[in-house]
Amino acid sequence: MMEPPSVFHIDRLELSFVPKAWDFARERRAEIDAYFEKLRQQKPAVWNGRVLLMHHQVVTGGVLRGQYLETDYASFAAWHHWGCPAAGVRDCFGAAAVATGDGAFLLGVMGPHTVNGGQIYFPCGTPDPDDLVGGKIDLDLSVERELKEETGLNVSELEAEPGWTTVVDGQLIAQIKVLRSNENAAVLRDRILAHLASERHPELAGIRFVAKPADVDSAMPRFVTAFLASRLAGG
Repeated sequence: MMEPPSVFHIDRLELSFVPKAWDFARERRAEIDAYFEKLRQQKPAVWNGRVLLMHHQVVTGGVLRGQYLETDYASFAAWHHWGCPAAGVRDCFGAAAVATGDGAFLLGVMGPHTVNGGQIYFPCGTPDPDDLVGGKIDLDLSVERELKEETGLNVSELEAEPGWTTVVDGQLIAQIKVLRSNENAAVLRDRILAHLASERHPELAGIRFVAKPADVDSAMPRFVTAFLASRLAGG
């Protein structure tokens, strides 16, 4: 039985690129390629880019220090599909939890053409080489990009909560940045839906707002529900 996710605060991230071979990707190459070929037949929009996965991490004094390697998306997707078995890496990524002026959190419904179609997430994405700045992995940059691409919202118009809310769920480490808006859910909904309508292939099929425990949906992954439970514990 899986242990429940743990939720805690991190003051600062110090993440660096220290490349090394990922044995899982090499040893299971044939299985990975077969899985990804089948996936692309089902979802032709999926492409085999490059992603960054954490292979070493330690938390001391409120700081998470981690090292990342680079691999192909096909290997990452197969690893996730097979339940993230212990393979010397963790999926450590940034996510944007936008809090509305009237006390709700914004989430997106993934489009059917995406790998995680139908699931309900905070705007997020696994780091990739675009998040590398001077040999460091910048999850603030990743969060800014993913939020803009998925919703049209700019981080600059939001107030960032200091530090990160970290959710650890097995081999997954979500670094959640809380971003507070002065606008209420209705206004943000209209803005985001207009952005989605303007996109030729929007990543999101819709949006959801969670203001109370009853709003939590079974299509939300465990890292999302664990974060929401920690924030909505008062009802």
